[in-house]
Amino acid sequence: MAPTRKNILKLFLLALLAFFSFLMLRIIFLYIPIQNDVAFLQLKQSYIHITEWRIAFFVHVFSSMLALLAGFTQFSKWLVKHRPKLHRAIGYSYVINILVVTGPAGLLMSFYANGGISSRIAFVLLSFLWIGFTAIALYKALKKDFKAHRAFMIRSYALTLSAITLRVWKVLLANYTDIAPMDRYRIIAWLGWTLNLLLAECIIYYYFKKKKTALFA
Repeated sequence: MAPTRKNILKLFLLALLAFFSFLMLRIIFLYIPIQNDVAFLQLKQSYIHITEWRIAFFVHVFSSMLALLAGFTQFSKWLVKHRPKLHRAIGYSYVINILVVTGPAGLLMSFYANGGISSRIAFVLLSFLWIGFTAIALYKALKKDFKAHRAFMIRSYALTLSAITLRVWKVLLANYTDIAPMDRYRIIAWLGWTLNLLLAECIIYYYFKKKKTALFA
């Protein structure tokens, strides 16, 4: 791929992330000031009285945006080469956020997911993989195994992006299918992150196996 095409692709991906991040911010602003009966919470009135679930929800909502933005910067070749300390600082904030804040909050919420056991298994598995991949990425970085670190960061961020892709699939299935709402939610619970992870594995395979080189090196 020519450098010009690479730059165009990077700009396109950046613009795409900016657009969806803006949409995410609009959703987050619906909960400011904190209210218990707006947007998604209208569907969770049977759980809203559970203190730990309510706290986990607001923690997850407000901290997930930080993970989205922080994670995106970690794939900047310029930042890695020219501002390595900043790269590490943002990386640590991303990891701490997922391992200590938004990851555990998401895991707790998973046990109360709509759609019954199928949806709950999907979101619990998503949470465990998200936390696990992020922890392994940190471990590999500390061991200076940067090739493995990049691979697990790709997997981690692919699952971070499920916050966006889940909502994209929700809009697509709602507008272009006649699937019943709860069945639609069960499908989205799996579709929202499994395809992300599949794409991440394809990226890892392409760069590490086909080119036999470190990603973004």
